[in-house]
Amino acid sequence: MALISSFIAAVDRPGRSVRAAAGYLHDLLTATQPGPESGCPHDNGEVAAPRRAASFVKGSAPGLGAVTVAYEQQGTGEPLVLLHGVGHHRQAWDEIVPLLAGQRETIAMDLPGFGESPDLGPTVPRDLPTAVLWLGAVFAELGVERPHVVGHSLGGLIALNLGQAGLARSVTAVAPAGFWTDAERRHTYSMLAAARQSVRLLPDTAMVRLAHTAAARAALAGTLYGRPDRCPPETLISDLRALRDATAFNATLRAGRAPGLFTGDIPGVPVTIVWGTRDRILPPRQAARVQAMIPRARLVELPDCGHIPMNDAPDLVAHIILEATASAPVEQ
Repeated sequence: MALISSFIAAVDRPGRSVRAAAGYLHDLLTATQPGPESGCPHDNGEVAAPRRAASFVKGSAPGLGAVTVAYEQQGTGEPLVLLHGVGHHRQAWDEIVPLLAGQRETIAMDLPGFGESPDLGPTVPRDLPTAVLWLGAVFAELGVERPHVVGHSLGGLIALNLGQAGLARSVTAVAPAGFWTDAERRHTYSMLAAARQSVRLLPDTAMVRLAHTAAARAALAGTLYGRPDRCPPETLISDLRALRDATAFNATLRAGRAPGLFTGDIPGVPVTIVWGTRDRILPPRQAARVQAMIPRARLVELPDCGHIPMNDAPDLVAHIILEATASAPVEQ
């Protein structure tokens, strides 16, 4: 997902398709990839890190097939579910979870078809009302009743729908998707589609080597992050692989073309909307549309943060989440 920054100019060139733009960028990146002398720790430049084991839970709602979700559960306190965005995975919250785990029981999930979760079965519709049903069933299997729900991008949109359905005791939506105009949606989709196509074309070894150079990392991550220098190589590599391997990517974008992805208010549930002032994927002007629908929602702007503020300002984002999920203000 972090290759988008270099794709915008390629995608926006007149007459250039997503595939042609992706091929253009692939050629550009592979031509400029650093050689072995760049000081990478291994032949492919990757620092090996142990992969954390996921747990799996299966939820079954009446009239639906079972949905299996990979998740990690950490910490103690009131339960707090973390939902990632399209093309991402539960590790999106890795910098946040340690800051929450002393006060909240965090449950970071891979949505179906992303990360380690298998995709939805053929009998399960890919729409928001159905997502609310199977997530409610997953919550029940986990023994979690009305958790706090925090979601980013696609996950933020799902979190708002869960709050409206009465399945969340509070909602924190970080740059929620779905509040776009048609033109904004098309532009966002073009960037995301070009990003994924280019990742699929780029050899894994080239991607790893590029991620270990500061200049290339800034170019690769500059559109998603407001502070790309904060993005470690291992995080960038993990995110790119998650995007490349996301089996539900195309189907999720198709489902996102539906009108009225969120309508109405969320009475009786505290709602916090969080948006980076440098978000180039979902521009911060969309926050006003969320507030117009949910007048009592609290809007928090994150200065100099991009589309994934969990990496740009983890301490600030964690503080906002703790404040949004607490009955009393959290001390700075």
